[in-house]
Amino acid sequence: MSTKDFPKIKCVRALCQQGSQSDQGADCHDVDDSHWLNCGLAPIATPMSCHPQYSATRKSWGINALGTLAVEVEAEDGTVGVGVTIGGEPGCYIVEKHLSRFVEGQDPRDVELIWDQMFRATINYGRKGLPIQAISAVDLALWDLLGKLRNEPVYALLGGKTKDRLPVYSTTGRPDLAKELGFVGAKIPCCYGPSDGDEGLKKNVEYFKNWREKVGPDFPLSLDCYMALTAPYATKLAKQLEPFGLKWLEEYLPPDCYHGYKQVRDNLKGSCVMLTTGEHEYTRYGFQQLLESRCVDIIQPDITWLGGLTEARRVVAMASATDTLVIPHGSSVFSYHLQYAFTNCPLAEYINMSHKADQIVPYFGGLFPDEPLPKDGFIDLPDRPGFGVTLKKEGLRRPYARTEQESLQQALANKNKPLPLKAKFPF
Repeated sequence: MSTKDFPKIKCVRALCQQGSQSDQGADCHDVDDSHWLNCGLAPIATPMSCHPQYSATRKSWGINALGTLAVEVEAEDGTVGVGVTIGGEPGCYIVEKHLSRFVEGQDPRDVELIWDQMFRATINYGRKGLPIQAISAVDLALWDLLGKLRNEPVYALLGGKTKDRLPVYSTTGRPDLAKELGFVGAKIPCCYGPSDGDEGLKKNVEYFKNWREKVGPDFPLSLDCYMALTAPYATKLAKQLEPFGLKWLEEYLPPDCYHGYKQVRDNLKGSCVMLTTGEHEYTRYGFQQLLESRCVDIIQPDITWLGGLTEARRVVAMASATDTLVIPHGSSVFSYHLQYAFTNCPLAEYINMSHKADQIVPYFGGLFPDEPLPKDGFIDLPDRPGFGVTLKKEGLRRPYARTEQESLQQALANKNKPLPLKAKFPF
């Protein structure tokens, strides 16, 4: 008996938001000026905090400059898979003008081949950042499409569930409300950086101490430093917060400061404070450096940024070899399916996107109206094919639209590629 015939990929479409949006979509920082993520409840330290002109708010220096990038991959039978990332119009250009040639006409099951071609073709200007984010959106759309064609959720494609329910902690400006809402822990932003001197350090300690008193001694409470600190400062801060039950110190250095992460680990030998990073790391090559140095206890890849699900499962496998936990940054359903499928992903993050961090709202805003939400400390995935969410296309535009003929030409190039006629030793 022959296997099921799979439709080939007909076309790829890249979409971004039209004009200013009150709904942040795939960019969690594209929020109102007074939103807690834009320093609406308290200061938040960033890499730009050392420049007074840009220290008051995060949006002042353009943290939300790129905005949403959504990718649709449509099969010949009309089935459509969807992936998202940040990247906006520049990301749309990369997808339509470059990456699409490696996708159209391909078998959607060939995710490894497609990923490899996209990555190798962008090495000269990629490796990290925007090009990898664009690859991520395409890759996620492929997995979503594959799940829909097979009528299975993505976690089943990855090997099935390794846990019955997935617990969730909240990144928030109000950890007291996170506790009331049933989350199993909370993470708050670091308010001040090294440029704020000893006074800023004292304020950081006081800020954390006050929240510890409000949530009680047994509620896990962590600190997100968003690349704002130095190795000496991070060491000092961790030591001063340890008596107040700091669960973990997160992303305290710029992502390329690998030696600094190792230095902080050495400085904190014997400490109970866990060290984490990886939100702004890309591909298995970046995470390899973190894992081999054993400088952190937890890595936190964003599945919509690091290279998509195809690359994320490699990173998770690498982490398991060093007993390093994987707790992805944000990314909602794109993370949840991965986490259900792997044993070393024990906890999910929910970034509270409500204005004052007082309600449970969709992470992607209105981009996916049926996005599942955490409840009572768990995220339970509905039994739907693919990632199980539906893209709301109102307010989205396709700035670099190509004709059906252009897509067809690329598809034919892949369908008609010549097969090797003579076997040879491959290396």
